[in-house]
Amino acid sequence: MISRRLLRVKVLQVLYADYNKQSQNINQTEKELFFSIQKSYDLYHFILLLPIELVRSNERRIDAGKSKLRPTPEDKSPNTRFSNNKLVTQLKDNLQLKHYVSENKVGWVNYPELIKNLFNQIKEKDYFIQYMNNNIYSYNEDKKIILRILEDEIPYFKELENTLEELSIFWNDDIDFILSMAIKTLKTFKESDGPDKPLMTLFKNEDDKEFVTKLFRKVWSNHNEYNLLIQKQSQNWEFDRIAIMDILIMQMALAEMLEFPSIPVKVSLNEYIEIAKDYSTVNSNIYINGVLDNIVKFLKVENKIVKTGRGLIEGTGEKNLETGHWKKKK
Repeated sequence: MISRRLLRVKVLQVLYADYNKQSQNINQTEKELFFSIQKSYDLYHFILLLPIELVRSNERRIDAGKSKLRPTPEDKSPNTRFSNNKLVTQLKDNLQLKHYVSENKVGWVNYPELIKNLFNQIKEKDYFIQYMNNNIYSYNEDKKIILRILEDEIPYFKELENTLEELSIFWNDDIDFILSMAIKTLKTFKESDGPDKPLMTLFKNEDDKEFVTKLFRKVWSNHNEYNLLIQKQSQNWEFDRIAIMDILIMQMALAEMLEFPSIPVKVSLNEYIEIAKDYSTVNSNIYINGVLDNIVKFLKVENKIVKTGRGLIEGTGEKNLETGHWKKKK
């Protein structure tokens, strides 16, 4: 589920936090890294639970209307279309979702007002009113309304974003990407799917888990060696004046280029230049680009970069390519 871009960011964040703490315990820091990654998976399930909670909020509203001393005709005969949403019913019954929620104690039980406020916002939207009054009852219509809510409402509901960031500091940079993964998951649902419908796994495959582990360990173990390379190629710039975030980004880029023979140099360079745009100072990506370009030229002359298969050493040049990966929200 988690992209390699996000895995790289997770490594960067834990290394930066570790630098500030001046920790010397690699095992503890690695545990923190994987805890951070696991929290992203928690967020994935939190988001999948949102449609269920919205339906429950609507059902509470309907029950409150029926309990009025003087119920209106609408209170007496409420529109239950949203309550009977077929995609939400599938989510309620999904065995993997129920198991994860039970085992990891994730859920919105402590935030009924937030869910109520979100639903109150949604129910006033024209597209939702049209859905509720549409005479066409189909699985596709039910699925479309849930996807519309996740795509058009969740990213812009500030109260939800603030709450998620309060719930976990590890989610500050994850929300956009994990939301996109939840949406991608629901798009795969079909009416014929039963309760055993699989959700996304934490890692796309075992290679991704090995990638993040190896990347972290190589930067931790070889940072002095990488710093020497950076220092030699940082022309007219004193090493101790380089921002620590820039150093860490370059260390990670070097670890990836030197230790991962199947990843093309151009891919690694582009990834870390893009990360620098989001996580370092305004002009850092230009500076990092120049230093890494010089280092790659040096390492090529020294035959230090070995790539296999299609991962050949490309020319460096401009790194501002479109990767198609998630980017941190500005």
